[in-house]
Amino acid sequence: MGGMACYKPGQRSRLIYAIREYRGRKDEPKGFGWRDFRDLIVRARIQLGGPIVLVWDNVRLQLTASMREFIDANAE
Repeated sequence: MGGMACYKPGQRSRLIYAIREYRGRKDEPKGFGWRDFRDLIVRARIQLGGPIVLVWDNVRLQLTASMREFIDANAE
């Protein structure tokens, strides 16, 4: 499960999340990849309707070169 606690002044807080269920099938990913985190950020941006500020925990996947490129390309 990956999620974001979202706060906007004057509005209720929101929890935006995604779940990945592992069924033990061959070639099925066990956890989230950087694209899953990217899609979660995009969905949060659309639902909130404005810029967002990300505060990361220490998950190494968030520090990959592909994720950094995505963040840099969408910094505005």
